[in-house]
Amino acid sequence: KMSEVENTFRKFAIYGDTSASGNDMTGKNFSKMCKDCGVMDGKAVTSTDIDILFYKVKTKGARTITFVEFQQAMKELCSKRFKGKSPEEALQAVYGLIEGKEPSSVGATKATKVGGVERLTDTSKYTGSHKLRFDKNGKGKGLAGRQDLTDNSGYVGAYKGAGTYDK
Repeated sequence: KMSEVENTFRKFAIYGDTSASGNDMTGKNFSKMCKDCGVMDGKAVTSTDIDILFYKVKTKGARTITFVEFQQAMKELCSKRFKGKSPEEALQAVYGLIEGKEPSSVGATKATKVGGVERLTDTSKYTGSHKLRFDKNGKGKGLAGRQDLTDNSGYVGAYKGAGTYDK
């Protein structure tokens, strides 16, 4: 039973750190693990409680906790998370939440089109010279839309009789 919890501990210990061995866990990863596994519920156990507990169990001067210190933290945390249960039942309930979990990074960086972005990227609402950079479908015209292309025919711009001199 402990091997499942220890396996989860190691997965979260190496999360986001390529040089981590998996034996020690940082405060950030401890907090992430408690949040992802549902130990931190926002009511009985908050992120502040998790941070305080982390600094309570870690060795003085250290920046990480070992698995043994992690077990000590869970013993202190379980009675707070599962009030009314015996310490053994509460500890097993917390371990039940943790077992077999992995760090979730789904939706970490999502491109969102919230109100303002949609309005700002709608080319049909562009005015002035910016309007000329896009065709009717909203597709960019490329270089032709960004630069005034010169007409080297020898006539003044907007001259109606261009090309009629020889006739």
